[in-house]
Amino acid sequence: MIRINLLGAPKPKNKRASVSAAAVMEMGEPGSPKVKILVILVLAASVNLMHWYRLDKEKQAIAAKMQTAEQENRRLADVKAKYLERQRQADSYKRRVDVIDQLRANQSGPVNLLNTIGDTINSTEAVWLNTMKDQGTSVDIQGMALSTDAVASLILNLQKTGYFKNIEIKETYQDDQIKDMQAFQFTLTCEKGKS
Repeated sequence: MIRINLLGAPKPKNKRASVSAAAVMEMGEPGSPKVKILVILVLAASVNLMHWYRLDKEKQAIAAKMQTAEQENRRLADVKAKYLERQRQADSYKRRVDVIDQLRANQSGPVNLLNTIGDTINSTEAVWLNTMKDQGTSVDIQGMALSTDAVASLILNLQKTGYFKNIEIKETYQDDQIKDMQAFQFTLTCEKGKS
């Protein structure tokens, strides 16, 4: 068999050299397109492998962070549930205390009203009360005075107590039934202030 060396390379002297030359023949020369494509494929595979490895590490880090966040979320959910329960208990307690305070205020409310009006009438000269009606937010007072100045003094004294915020005179007229002296009948509406 005759061998022809087309590459122009010297004939190998031993078998090892012939195997290496044969490998070069199959793969091609270092500048050949086959080698370039093979190098590009190896580089692309290594870049792809490094990118996959980096993404895998990121995936593991995100999974670890997510697990930590879920544990923190469960812990905070327990804290929130305890807080809401305590808040509900505090609101319930506050409502109870407010009801008790309101009952105490309502219990002494009529007494305070009567004392205030009684002291005011006693300190105003020439004024007597006939009726007093507590309407809830207002008080209607009917009475008699010896002069219109006495009615004005009564209105001024009622304003000074601070118990009433708005006092209006509904009507006042001279009573013709009393012949011995001059007498005026009056009706007042007093709006209660916050006490």
